[in-house]
Formats: sequence, structure tokens, C-alpha cells
Amino acid sequence: MTLQTALSGLLSAQTGLNTVSNDLANASTTAFKSQMALFEDMYPSNVSNVPGIGATTEGISSDLTEGNLTSTGNPLDAAIQGSGYFIVSNNGAQQYTRDGAFQLSATGQMETLTGKPLMGYATNSSGALNSTLGTITINTGAVPAQATGSLGVTLNLNSGDKQIPSTTPFNPADSTTYDETTSVVAYDSLGNANRVQLYLVQNQPATSGATPSWTVYAQPLTASGTSIGTPTNLTTLNFSSTGTLTSGSPASLAVNWGNGAANSNLSFNFSGTSLAAQSFAVAGLTNDGYASGSYTGTSINSQGQIQSTYSNGQTVSAGTLALANFLNPEGLAPVTGNLYNSSSTSGQAVVNTPGSGLAGTLSGGYLESSNASTSSLLVSLIQYQQAYQANTSVIQTEQQDSTRLSQI
Repeated sequence: MTLQTALSGLLSAQTGLNTVSNDLANASTTAFKSQMALFEDMYPSNVSNVPGIGATTEGISSDLTEGNLTSTGNPLDAAIQGSGYFIVSNNGAQQYTRDGAFQLSATGQMETLTGKPLMGYATNSSGALNSTLGTITINTGAVPAQATGSLGVTLNLNSGDKQIPSTTPFNPADSTTYDETTSVVAYDSLGNANRVQLYLVQNQPATSGATPSWTVYAQPLTASGTSIGTPTNLTTLNFSSTGTLTSGSPASLAVNWGNGAANSNLSFNFSGTSLAAQSFAVAGLTNDGYASGSYTGTSINSQGQIQSTYSNGQTVSAGTLALANFLNPEGLAPVTGNLYNSSSTSGQAVVNTPGSGLAGTLSGGYLESSNASTSSLLVSLIQYQQAYQANTSVIQTEQQDSTRLSQI
């Protein structure tokens, strides 16, 4: 009986050594969760007042506390702050991981470093998120140009500028026929950065002392600076006695660029323009057009949104990552590759986007480190070694006693 008891202790110590050894081996593994071997005592059945007959392994417990965050400089990496697991696809089956080291495949699909597609909610053609979980693909190609359709121009007009009589014909070559000038970019369908030169004339009121209006003339120019046609009377801006714009906005301008691009119909919105004793200034410009642009990179924000940037200044959302939570995360079954499978013990995955429901948030450009403590593990290693040696001594003693007994 002593031999059997010592053997169970030997096996338990070996299990402990195996557990500590695995933790030490994964002290630098991304998002690794250290484990602890748990043991229970054993007693013979239906017998009382006798010593126990050893120990056996009760189970392996995982320490699910978060590891420290490490900056990687890779914007595709992400660390989970809080609860949750990334969802990946393994031949169509969902698996889970806290290892946020991601990359792009040759086709632009987000995946783990071992090539397993990352799951989330992709952005559809209308710009909304899909309602079903799927893979996310980044457009690493060029973003096509978008012709300007709407221009927002907010001006600070100076009421002290000279008032020009209506009898004075406007001439862009004669600066005495207008007060101020500025230009705005207007992209055509081919992405050419054409311009529209605006000339501003403070009109002399018909009634002395009345608030003057301002006439705006527009002269389209090609990207090379060549004038297209002659200046057009775009609109007349009218103001209240307090300098607030009352009419004249919006205004439209039709342009045939003559360079192979489609004709443009530009809408100018002068909302917010004011008239006062102030220096002339362009207070704001908006433009819904842009040139074509090449892919420059992708980043992940705290809410899991995957945003790609392009050389033309555009930012496009490819989708949002998903995180899975479980009623009993300790019931997840670890498998090779920093992955977990769900089980009947863990319960079904509850899927949310980062920052919603039970899901934690993300830190882009960071990875979660292993939570294995080398110093604590070395102490445990010594303890298990001592237990192993002690049980070995018991076995050796039992063998020696058995030998002596057989010799009597």
C-alpha cells in the first residue's frame, strides 16, 4: 500500500512539474495564461480509521488575469483590455484567442500570423456594418477619384471695403472692379485638382446707408491654370443690418472641364458668411471631392473599428472586430496556436463589438504579454522537485524493506 501511495505522489509531483515547465516555456508567449495543477486526496472506499492512499490530479486551473501590454509599433496588432476573445475561423469552425498579432493576407484579408481569418462585421457598399459575422478584407488598392459636387465656403467680408457702383463693369484683369478674391479646388471625375477663382464685389447700395450686398463671380480654371470660358455671375449675397447672411446661398455652377472628365455641376454653400468691420478671410472650406489615392496603412481603434488611410487623405472603414465572451471562460479548452475551443463547460459565445455589452476595449499597436511569473514559477518548481524526490525516497525505502523481508 505504501508503494502505491508514494507512486501516486510521484505522479502528482510529475504533473505539477509538467504544468510549471509549460508555464516557464510560455513566459514570453503572447497572451498566454498560466496554469496551476490542482490535486485531491484519496481514501479507500467503505473503510474508516485508515490512512489515505495518496493523491490524484483534480484538474488544471487557468489564471485568466490580463497580462501587461507591450507596444509593437504594428498598427494591425491589438490587445484586449477587459474581457473577451478575438474570433478566428479554422476551416469554417470558430475558435477564440487573446493573441492580437494580426497581418494582411495577399488578398488583403485580416488574419492571424498562422493564417486563420479574423472575424468581425465588415462594412458593406452602403457604408453600414453587416449584421452577420464574417471575414474582413482591406482595400489595399487605389481609391478612385470622386468629383467635387458640393463646396462649402465661409467668408469673413469686410464692410469697410470700397463700394463699387453697379455701372462699373466687372473685369478680372482690373482689380479696381472687385474687392477681394480667393480660389477653391474642384476635383473632376478623373481626379484633376482644378480650381474656381472667386471674385467678390461689394455693391454700392441704391439707398444711402443701406446694408450693401456682395456679388460673387466665378472663373473656372484647369489644373494647369488655363481659364475655362469667361467669369460667371455666381450669386449675390445679401445681409441683414447685423451682418448675417440672409440670401444668395446656395448657388450652382456648371463646368465643362474639356479634359476628358465628366462635366461638373458645382454647388456652393456660403452658410456662415458674415459682413462686419473685419479683415477679409476665408473662415472655412469643405469639399466632398478628392483625387485618387494609394493605400498607406490600416489601424484599429479602441472600439474595434478597422480604418484604412490613403494618400489622398481619405479614411475608409473596412469593418469592426468582434469579441466573444463566455459564461465560464475557464471552461474553454486550450489548443495549439494560442487558441481556445468552446466547450459544454464554457457555454456558448456571446458576441459583441469592443466596448459594448460584456466586451472590453482594444489598444491598437499593442499586444498582451504572458501572465506567467517566472519568479513564482521557479519557487513552485523547487517545491515539486522536493515532493518528487521525497516520494522517490519512499519508494526506494519500500523496495529495500521488501528485499529484506524476502531474505528472511
